Order: sequence, then structure tokens, then C-alpha cells
Amino acid sequence: MNKIVRLEDIFGCSAAKPKLSAPKLPDRIALGMPHLSANGLSEGWLLKELGHRHWFLLAEAAGMAVPDFRTASGEPVYAAFRAVSLSGCDLASACENDVLTLSSSLEPLSRTQVSSRHRLTIAGRPIGTIELLSTFVKRDVGGGNHTVARIAVDGLSPKRTQAPANGIAARAAAFRSAPAAELARFTFDPCPSQDFNGAGFLYFTSFLALVDRAEWQFDRACALTATTASRDIFYRGNIDPGETVAVALLAHRTTTDGVAHHCRLLRVTDGAIIADVFSVRARTSDRHDRHPIQ
Repeated sequence: MNKIVRLEDIFGCSAAKPKLSAPKLPDRIALGMPHLSANGLSEGWLLKELGHRHWFLLAEAAGMAVPDFRTASGEPVYAAFRAVSLSGCDLASACENDVLTLSSSLEPLSRTQVSSRHRLTIAGRPIGTIELLSTFVKRDVGGGNHTVARIAVDGLSPKRTQAPANGIAARAAAFRSAPAAELARFTFDPCPSQDFNGAGFLYFTSFLALVDRAEWQFDRACALTATTASRDIFYRGNIDPGETVAVALLAHRTTTDGVAHHCRLLRVTDGAIIADVFSVRARTSDRHDRHPIQ
């Protein structure tokens, strides 16, 4: 159920109060081990960083010093990601001591949805574009992570009448999780200290980590040196700590330089679909002169 909340109620500010500036995050990052995986720029680190930037861009748009979003009664309000899209990615080209430049922008699409776009470059060379689509939510009483209420923000006006036809918001609105035969299924037990965020939800990047772990099982030869060329993730739900997640492989094909696959994540306790993930993965040259693991 959508609930209309005044801007000053959710953001803790009003027209009568002076706007504060959120801290500016650096747009240039010197890459080291925390930012890299075995095959280039870490997709997990990257999305965590961009999710953090999305959160602070929301605070900046609201004139807040920090992104402490709450309802009038003090309930925490979260920017839950509804969809994420990676395109034109060349993550394998990132190396230690490179300087990654991030160019980020935020656009309200409606009173409930906000999109951010992040362009990545190294030494002026584009290495990818990432879009994040979030919606404001709060937990329903007694609902745990299975039930959240979307909150419509009165005053967060979109700049255009509709989202771009080729944007992640339009694709998320059009996407439907149709029934499909499973080629394989893998079950995982997410760890609260590693896979859940500070709000107690299974973190949006953990969904991708589960897909990559499944890929390591169903296509190890490619996964050994694969990086993401493009990926679309559509989020549908979440889990509580202690619940397990099934990753169902619904489609898999070989491409000229890698593989493409569609994985569906399901909550094992009730079979609910919590995400669909469409990935195009590119094989890269092996940086470490390894032999494929049998």
C-alpha cells in the first residue's frame, strides 16, 4: 500500500529550514586490493560504492547533511533498489594503481522512484555505465523483510513526464517474471555478517554474489576468468536472516567471447521470487597464468 508523506515529514526538513549540504564523496578513487577482484574491477565493491553514492545524492537533493530519512513518527525510511543495470562494461581493464573517475547524477522519476546514473572512466577511457533505480519504503509492522510499504514522497517532483523508454525504470516496469523450466538449481544460506546490510536486509549486491557463486557451479570454465559486460537485475523481494535462497538457472547460451544467462532467485521457505538477473559475461585473459580448475 502506498502512503503519501509530506517532504518535510520524510526528509526532516521544511521550506522554513535552511538546507544543509551532504558531504561530497570523492569522484576519483585510486584502485587497490579492496577495489579489485581476480579479473579486474570488483563488481561487488563497485555496486556497494554506487549504492552509497545514490544514498548521499538523495540526501543532497533533500538538503540534508546526512541521509537519515524518517517518517514523522520516527520510523526509518529506506531507498530500496528495484532495479540495477550495468552496460558497456570493461571491468577487466582496471588495474592496481589506476585512478577510477566516477561521474554521477540523480533524477527523480516519480514521488516513489528515483534513478541515478554513474559513468566510469579510467584515464578518460569509458569502462562502463551503471543505473540504479530505487523506491522509498518502510517496514510494515511485524512484517520482517517479507513485507515493506512503498512511500510516495510529496514534493520530490520528476523533471520529465515519463522515464526514458530505454532506461532501467521502463524495463523494470515492463518486466514480468514468467514461468520457465529450470536447467539447474543451487541453494545458498546467506550469512548475516557478510550478506546483510546495516538495515537488516539481504544487501542488493549479495543477490549478484549468489548468482556468481551459482555460475561457478554451472560454468566453471568461463567463471574462472569472467567479468560482467552487461547485467540487468530486477528485485522483487527479500529474506530474513536464517532463510535460504535458491538460484535457478533458466537460460544459458554461449556467446562469441563468453556466456549469457538468466538466473532467478527464490526464497526457499515459500518459493517467492525475489529477483531475476540477466547477465552477459565476457572471458578475459588470465592475469595469473592459472590452469582451469576441474
